[in-house]
Amino acid sequence: MAANVYASATSNGEAVELTGGGSVTIDCPDVGNSLTSVPEGARPEVDRELALLDEQIAAAYRQLQDQAQAVRQDPGFADNAVMNPLKEKRGATIGRIAEAIDRDGDRPDGVDALAACSLRITEEQKQQEQGGQQGQDAGQEQGSAQESGQNGQQGNGGQAGNGPVAGDYVDITTVAATQQLPDPRSGPSRGTFVTSCGVNANGLFNSDNVIVAPGVTNGAHHFHDYIGNQSNNAFASDDDLAKAETSCVDQSDKSTYYWPVLRLQNGTQEQDAKSPGGGIEGNAGEIVTAKQVTLTFVGNPSSKVTEMPRLLRIITGDAKAFVNGPANANASWSCTGFEDRQLKDKYPLCPAGSDVVRTFRFQSCWDGANIDSANHRTHVAFAAPDGTCPAGFEAVPQLVQRIVYDVDAPSLQDGGKTTPLFAVDSFPEQLHKPVTDHGDFINVFDEKLMREMVDCINEGRTCGAGADDGAGDGDNGNGDNGNGGDGDNGDGDNGGGNGDDNGSDDGGQQPSQSPEAPASEPATTAPATAPATTDPVDTEPDTGDDGAGVPVTADPTRDTKPSPKAATSAPAAASAAASAASGASGGEIGAPATAPPTVSTPVSTPAQTTPPADTGTGTLPGGTEPQAVQGDLAETGASLWPGALGALLVIGGFVVLRRSTRGN
Repeated sequence: MAANVYASATSNGEAVELTGGGSVTIDCPDVGNSLTSVPEGARPEVDRELALLDEQIAAAYRQLQDQAQAVRQDPGFADNAVMNPLKEKRGATIGRIAEAIDRDGDRPDGVDALAACSLRITEEQKQQEQGGQQGQDAGQEQGSAQESGQNGQQGNGGQAGNGPVAGDYVDITTVAATQQLPDPRSGPSRGTFVTSCGVNANGLFNSDNVIVAPGVTNGAHHFHDYIGNQSNNAFASDDDLAKAETSCVDQSDKSTYYWPVLRLQNGTQEQDAKSPGGGIEGNAGEIVTAKQVTLTFVGNPSSKVTEMPRLLRIITGDAKAFVNGPANANASWSCTGFEDRQLKDKYPLCPAGSDVVRTFRFQSCWDGANIDSANHRTHVAFAAPDGTCPAGFEAVPQLVQRIVYDVDAPSLQDGGKTTPLFAVDSFPEQLHKPVTDHGDFINVFDEKLMREMVDCINEGRTCGAGADDGAGDGDNGNGDNGNGGDGDNGDGDNGGGNGDDNGSDDGGQQPSQSPEAPASEPATTAPATAPATTDPVDTEPDTGDDGAGVPVTADPTRDTKPSPKAATSAPAAASAAASAASGASGGEIGAPATAPPTVSTPVSTPAQTTPPADTGTGTLPGGTEPQAVQGDLAETGASLWPGALGALLVIGGFVVLRRSTRGN
């Protein structure tokens, strides 16, 4: 253990031994969560003051790290120089928030008591004091050896001295499968709509958050990846978002999708290494571009879905869950081939050949009136386990967002020296904990396309640019954003575009899987809990103008072309349906975003001898796919004899002609 022990501090009335920059953090009540009602006129001022509270906490945490020497020499320094001034600043800011609300409404009760913060010792430090944390010394050594925005302050494994630590990771193969919840494919809105917006290969980042802190630069205090809308920053108005360019294949989807970047703690100095939101606030290391991003909207197992209102804002998860607790947390971490196992508060250690997966399932119930709320949560809600929405709420399409990264399992035994640690960006005091993972979405779909999405889902179809053969066409101008034909977008997971890591030729013919299953995973790896009659289904583009695909009967003998990577992780591979269900949080429906198996045939079913019933696809009269002529052996022989006899006559004539030519 590094000799970096602070003197005790008593800001919360209890002595705390401060050891290591990342061992202790600052725990402040979340004022924003308590504001369930803010008058419209007061919202801009309240948002600015809430952002100031975040800045005050971040500054206090940096001070605690930067002045470790002073803390060691003076037992009262943490209280006198950090915690007490923080309480005074927060008290003044909270007072201004209450006054702004009071001018146009009722002064909120109890907010004045939220000014005081405490120093919180982490579980890792407690374990270390008990001799239980292995590899901690190596992590602290790395934290001081590598340059960071924290002046090389020693910490617990992370490049910037504020995490992650070895205890933040777990071997995915040791994790039990998560309990499955109802599948939307079994309900009245069983369709799926897939939009394809790239992987942010062009590097659109900022540390703003236009939902939580509009008009405030660095309102997030960590970098976000952005795909879709290309004008998202703190100052973007609704009109700016509506007029923006988009990285989405379907240009009628100008929605904005964003999430904290994932970084390798390898000493790399990124563009934000010396900037707020980046290295200055402990977010350091190499930013990893996702290998694949899948955006799928699914239905509800108990009701039809209705249209999302334009400019609806949804945040899923809690960026401050490490200190706030898990009430609003909605992180889901896993590995390709193991997605029936979802982690909420740990990063996964994936075996060779398996990729790291982050899955976000957004709230799918809307209050029917508001596109946002004071705390950015109460206007939307998670459905109950059976799919029902709270009283007064209605079901809307659920966004299921799956992000895949080609990163290796870090070497915990040496603190990530051999293979670097990875972690999401976070507020500095959140110590890069995996539970803080979160996603943000603003609906800027064209209203016509939103209606098409709802109709598609309610009618049980598979639609959207991401489910269409042309999704991998780089000619649309989005190749630089990961939508080109290079296979990076991996839309084969949803029956479209690129079926494997290298851009499969199968395109829309690849068996459709849920976004939780790697495109390269064999379709035959289904869990014992999967219904025996649900086979993979192919998607075939229809002739409509929406680029929709419709499910057709699966061919059980068809080669699914698993990639070598999938083969290495096959021993623990689980079906996409199980993995989708497992990631739900707070009672939300774990919605497998797969093409609905509405015309699926069990593998053991004999070949049909008559055309199936009309499926409404318009492919052939009666709605059927072209069928091979079926018959017995005698019929087959009768149809072949005339052709065989003609072939023999032709060969005989050729022989006679050749002999006569030689004779001449």
